[in-house]
Amino acid sequence: MQSWTIVSVSETQTLDIGMTLGRLLEQPALILLQGNLGAGKSVLARGVARGVGVDPAIPITSPTFTLMNHYQARLPLYHFDLYRLSDPDELIELGFDYYAHGIGVALVEWPEKLEDDEVGGLWVELVRLDSERRQLNFRATNDASRNLLERLAKHILPGE
Repeated sequence: MQSWTIVSVSETQTLDIGMTLGRLLEQPALILLQGNLGAGKSVLARGVARGVGVDPAIPITSPTFTLMNHYQARLPLYHFDLYRLSDPDELIELGFDYYAHGIGVALVEWPEKLEDDEVGGLWVELVRLDSERRQLNFRATNDASRNLLERLAKHILPGE
């Protein structure tokens, strides 16, 4: 499966989709979250964090000013927010390639700042339809993300 779209009718459902995705992660992965401010990227990221096993007592916030937060879980989780990235060299200083293609899960908000829309991973575009509903457009760009996307679709829509 290359792509898949689902409409979430609430913040809770978006969080649940993220949790399901996080539970399905068995190996290192790169998940790239696109969408305007308020589209639900941080909600989906929080769900992935909970699904991968980040302690519920730990707040999951977008690392807008620090660029990356690291969380201990079943797989290490590296949450990037590139919104305030002013120079691509900052990614080198952060060791982005190490984290994005390393031993854990890298969640990247605002991946368009990477200036490479073919980065191998699971791309998720979140589109705000109204105050509650979000359209989630998933696009897999490598074999591992295609496998993950197929499993996610089966868990979200059993029987299909």
